[in-house]
Amino acid sequence: MKRIFPLMIVLILSMITCPAQFYKSILPSPAFSDSLNTIVKDFRSNYYNIQGEVVSEQDDVDIYQSKSSLPGALECFVYRFHSVQDTSASLQAIMYKGESYKEAARIYRNTFRLVNKTKLHLNTAGGSFNGSLEEPTENLRFASSHLKANSSDVAYKNFVAEIEMVNNYTGWEVRLNLHNKKDDKDKYLQQ
Repeated sequence: MKRIFPLMIVLILSMITCPAQFYKSILPSPAFSDSLNTIVKDFRSNYYNIQGEVVSEQDDVDIYQSKSSLPGALECFVYRFHSVQDTSASLQAIMYKGESYKEAARIYRNTFRLVNKTKLHLNTAGGSFNGSLEEPTENLRFASSHLKANSSDVAYKNFVAEIEMVNNYTGWEVRLNLHNKKDDKDKYLQQ
């Protein structure tokens, strides 16, 4: 009993003096959560409120600069695909571009953690993103983790956050995509 008491005092004092670091490792930053919520809420208006200047017009897609971004993102774009079946837009944030696998893997895991821990504050309902992390390996050129929006709001029924880590000819790239995605099973049932 005499040994436990000093240990408890040390533990309590350490928790009192460093709560910021403890909570920081568990919860995403308020800036990231606020930015992600702004973007996710604007999905309801098909990202028109955050769509900026046109960057590229192609046969199958128009790409626009996004007026909203996420902390740590290098670039953020709104993609408008020329499809008669699905007119919903997609948002892509480039979180990393470089040659370091180690840094790309760290940012990939951290982006997953931030999205997974963010509480969504949608118009009529709250929610969160749920999914599992696909661990990257240096031998594979691609890793992708999917987090599905968990909300009672029907506008977000098929909404996902997809974090990709890709090795291409210029090095590693980590991307966060926010878009609608129907289950592959649904595609076969509709044919």
